Amino acid sequence: MDEEYDVIVLGTGLKECILSGLLSVDGLKVLHMDRNDYYGGESSSLNLTQLWKRFRGSDTPEENLGAIREYNVDMIPKFIMANGTLVQTLIHTDVTKYLNFKAVDGSFVYKKGKVIYKVPATDVEALKSPLMGLFEKRRARKFFIYVQDYDEKDPKSHEGLDLSKVTAREIISKYGLEDDTIDFIGHALALHNDDDYLDQPAIDFVKRIKLYAESLARFQGGSPYIYPLYGLGELPQAFARLSAVYGGTYMLNKPECKVEFDGSGKAIGVTSAGETAKCKKVVCDPSYLSDKVKKVGKVARAVCIMSHPIPDTNDAHSVQIILPQKQLGRKSDMYLFCCSYAHNVAPKGKYIAFVSAEAETDNPEEELKPGIELLGPIDEIFYHSYDTYVPTNQQEEDNCFISGTYDATTHFESTVADVLEMYTKITGKTLDLSVDLSAASATAEN
Repeated sequence: MDEEYDVIVLGTGLKECILSGLLSVDGLKVLHMDRNDYYGGESSSLNLTQLWKRFRGSDTPEENLGAIREYNVDMIPKFIMANGTLVQTLIHTDVTKYLNFKAVDGSFVYKKGKVIYKVPATDVEALKSPLMGLFEKRRARKFFIYVQDYDEKDPKSHEGLDLSKVTAREIISKYGLEDDTIDFIGHALALHNDDDYLDQPAIDFVKRIKLYAESLARFQGGSPYIYPLYGLGELPQAFARLSAVYGGTYMLNKPECKVEFDGSGKAIGVTSAGETAKCKKVVCDPSYLSDKVKKVGKVARAVCIMSHPIPDTNDAHSVQIILPQKQLGRKSDMYLFCCSYAHNVAPKGKYIAFVSAEAETDNPEEELKPGIELLGPIDEIFYHSYDTYVPTNQQEEDNCFISGTYDATTHFESTVADVLEMYTKITGKTLDLSVDLSAASATAEN
C-alpha cells in the first residue's frame, strides 16, 4: 500500500463508485477502499437474512416469506429516469453492458382523501385524466403544449417569456392552473420535493417536465422510470468493474481508513491497519470524515414485504407514488416505491414497498402512516431512519471531496447532480454527457 495515487476513494456507495469509475476512465490512478466487506455502503441491497439481522437482530426470517436469496432489498430505493443524467452517465461509460434494466409499470400521485391517480404528462393524457375537472383539463392541456413545444434555442417557442428571469409561479399563473394541478405538476412531474421552486427561474421547472415527458415516451411504458433487474446493489458493482477495467485498485474490509493530513491541513494519504497509501485527493462519504460535515436533516423510511400489488395501481408490479406536501399538510413530499419478483428483487408472488420522507417528527411510524395506509395488507414491516449530512469543508484547502447523504426521493436526479458537481470540483472540468440515448435499452417483457 505504499504507492502514491491521484485519488483515494473511501466507501463503495453509488456516488463513490460512479466517481471512481469516471476518474479511472480519465486516466487517474485510483485506489478505492471500504471498511465493509461488501459493495454498496449505504446504497447496498440486502437479502432476507441480512435484512432480519439489521432490523430484528436475528438470522432467522419467517419461513412463509419464500427463498431468502431471492430477496434484493434496496436500502436507498430509487428509480432511474429513462432519459435522465444517470442513464446518460451509464451510456457515456458503457456500464450498461454490466446491467439489465426493465421499465417501471406506473407513476402515480396522491390527492387528499386517500385517492391516487396516474400522473398525466402530456396534453393528450391531461384531457383523459380524472385528476382534473373539464375546464382545468383544457387549461392544463395548453400548459403542456407550451412545455412540449418549448425549445431553448428557438425564441419563437418562448411566447415572449424569458424563462431565466420569469418564475415558475408566473408561468403557472399565466395558464390559470388550480392549486391541486400545480401540486401534481411541480411534485409528480417536475419532481420538486417542496414549493421553493415556485419563486425560482422557470427554466429548470420546464426542463424537468420535458425530461419526464421524454422519459415516458422512451419505452412507451406506464412511467418514465427504469430499474435494474436484481435491484440497485448492481449499480455500485458495475461502476466498480468499470474502474477496475481502467486500472483502479479495490480493497474491501479495510479497518478504520484514517485520512492523513500534512501541516497545512491538506489530505496526503489514508492509513489502514498500519499501512499508509499516499494520495493527492480524497473522495469519501460523510462517515469517513465526520468532522467535516454537518447534519441537515433526517430521512424516515418503512420497508414492507407484501403478497400483492399496491391497490388502485392497475396491479402494477413496479410503481412510484408521490404524495405532495400540501396534500398531507407537510413541509416536504412523501414517496412510495414498490417493486417485485418482476424485477427479481423478491420470490414469485412477493412485493417490496418502501415509504420514505424527510422526517419532520421523532415518530416515523406515525409520520409515514399516510403512505403505509395506501399499501393494503402487509406481511412484514421494518422502520428505520438515518441522519443526512452535507460537507462543510473547503475542498481547495484540504483536497477532501465529500458526498452528501442520500435524500428521501425515489428517483436519482438529485444523486447524480451531486456526483457531477463533485466530478467538476475534483477535475476542474465538466463531464460531457452528450450521448446517443438510443444506445441504452430496457427489456420490454412484462
